[in-house]
Amino acid sequence: MRGRLIAVVGPSGVGKDTVMAALAAARPDLHLVRRVITRAQDAGGECFDAVHPTDFAQRRDAGGFSLSWGAHGLFYGIPASVDEVLAGGQDALVNLSRGVLDQARALFQPFVVLSLVADPHVLAQRLAARGRETADEIEHRLARKPDMPVTGADVISLHNDGALDRTVHDALAALYPARV
Repeated sequence: MRGRLIAVVGPSGVGKDTVMAALAAARPDLHLVRRVITRAQDAGGECFDAVHPTDFAQRRDAGGFSLSWGAHGLFYGIPASVDEVLAGGQDALVNLSRGVLDQARALFQPFVVLSLVADPHVLAQRLAARGRETADEIEHRLARKPDMPVTGADVISLHNDGALDRTVHDALAALYPARV
């Protein structure tokens, strides 16, 4: 049986990478996909492979990514090696942009979306703690028009503004109901 690609989505600061790491710790059989990003390696946050935009384009053009996209002035890629993981029957967690969900749905089956949401005050605290943006940039980010909710039969929506253990429990119960 083919593994599922589990796309973890949500606004900046919602805790996608923290939740993914905790899910993988709770379920060592889950594969964490390491994205390739045209961002400086010392930018912090998730574990990723930093590449120069020229190198990214070469890898993309050579078929090195199953999925790639641009957002916020950066390019992101999901290494083609994820296809082998899924073909081997292992589920894989990946931090995806909400803007590429339809493309991902067309490429990966089975496919599940874990959509995380949190209170704006929690998002502001988390964004400030990560130190990538000034207070004014955070305020501007949070003042933007809210994103449309992620919907679909393949979407599991969870609040992640409480205890991490609760979010992980709820995610595992939704993803693996027979095992929780």
